[in-house]
Amino acid sequence: MPVTGETLTPLNPKVHVSSIGQSQSKAEVSTWQQELASAVRTPEDLCSRLGLSIESVSSKASETFPVVVTESFLKRMEVGNPRDPLLLQVLPVAEEEQSATGFVSDPTGDLQAQSTEGLLRKYTGRALLVLTGTCAIHCRYCFRREFPYDLAPKSLAAWELAFEEIAADETLSEVILSGGDPLVWNDHKLQQLVDRIEQIPHVQRLRIHSRIPIVLPNRITEELIQTLHNTRLQVVMVIHSNHRNELQGDCLDQITRLQQQGIPLLNQAVLLRGINDSVEALVDLCEHCANFGVMPYYLHQLDRVSGASHFEVPMEEGKQLVDELRKRLPGYAVPRYVQEVPGALSKQPIE
Repeated sequence: MPVTGETLTPLNPKVHVSSIGQSQSKAEVSTWQQELASAVRTPEDLCSRLGLSIESVSSKASETFPVVVTESFLKRMEVGNPRDPLLLQVLPVAEEEQSATGFVSDPTGDLQAQSTEGLLRKYTGRALLVLTGTCAIHCRYCFRREFPYDLAPKSLAAWELAFEEIAADETLSEVILSGGDPLVWNDHKLQQLVDRIEQIPHVQRLRIHSRIPIVLPNRITEELIQTLHNTRLQVVMVIHSNHRNELQGDCLDQITRLQQQGIPLLNQAVLLRGINDSVEALVDLCEHCANFGVMPYYLHQLDRVSGASHFEVPMEEGKQLVDELRKRLPGYAVPRYVQEVPGALSKQPIE
């Protein structure tokens, strides 16, 4: 049945902090929403903060896909290091302007999988909701950087068609929240969403794919934790970290808070040239995840989105890296090496 209530509008990071999150406390508005609203948004500012020259920066690339970097993530970068593995994930460079064979706007076939606006039916037994186009950080290799987010529903009532489709299919046992980043919705709106999904009896699990615990840790509020803890649904959170240097400080503090509520945490990483394409980098990442109770889940072959060809690592090289991981890590700490194939009913293993 339809649910009415406050409009579920994704947070717009360009809006001044005083005009967002009206249902949030002043303390929350002064923390995660303020940090998101004040994120670094130009390559010039990013380079200036790190004491770097802007010679290698592409203004054209940043106009096509704007820079967004939170203060928390920025603080984990090494000042004066143009090859910092965190910086390379967010810095627009000239290579993005080069066209490359096989690199397209929709490399994972999302548009073909969209059955109702915002609802993707890609996997057996699971339904995926693309809640928003807003992220707390813009990763330059993002496979949805050209997704038509403006067509997604903007209110809970507008999502009702998607909910009705999920309710009509009793084979669906899991709902996946994706984006953008679903955790840019404020606590009140997310509570409404979870309440609505709970009304569908055959849905048993709620999976949240989010980079926010990594890049905007203070978004993990007590209200959010209680929403995830109190639902009848089994919540699974898949975070996204590509390098050990991302997992430190306030990020690990908030990961610990989530774990204390019994929320399973998995990590998915993307194999990226110049960032984690070495045995040492991947071992460090996987061991660090396992040490803090985050199970390495997937190591993704790069989705071939336009503008990201310079990040690609050949599959044969990726296979060799994973073979070495198996020799050096316990089985539970070795992620599955996979790729997304448009039309396939699951991630495809790369053996």
